[in-house]
Amino acid sequence: MRVSILLVTHNNFGRLLLDTVVDTLGFCPLYTECLTIAQDSDPDAQAERARELLAGLPRSSGVLILTDIYGATPCNLALRLQVAEAVRIVSGLNLPMLLRVFNYPNLDLDALTEKALSGGRDGVMLVESEQAKP
Repeated sequence: MRVSILLVTHNNFGRLLLDTVVDTLGFCPLYTECLTIAQDSDPDAQAERARELLAGLPRSSGVLILTDIYGATPCNLALRLQVAEAVRIVSGLNLPMLLRVFNYPNLDLDALTEKALSGGRDGVMLVESEQAKP
């Protein structure tokens, strides 16, 4: 059994990233759900929706929750879900992170969490052309 993914993000950010990765890979290698948090949404209602989504995920190998901004509502909601040992949360979701996660679908929860961290971190870099260098 594989790790399940829950994307908890502002507006449609998570859905757009997921659609982009699926278009790139041609398929979705891990069971993935998205929870969209609107700016004016009720946090308690969203927390209930998050619990419902989490309960519906295959959980035998754990759940990796990816959020967009640490300390913002999506991350705070995710923290409410981290009641089980087999749930990990990584904040700072970006396209390289999600691609990296989906490229290693057979890893266990701890190893996949590390891939998410390295994918997000290593996907951010300064890009300079040769002409711009002094």
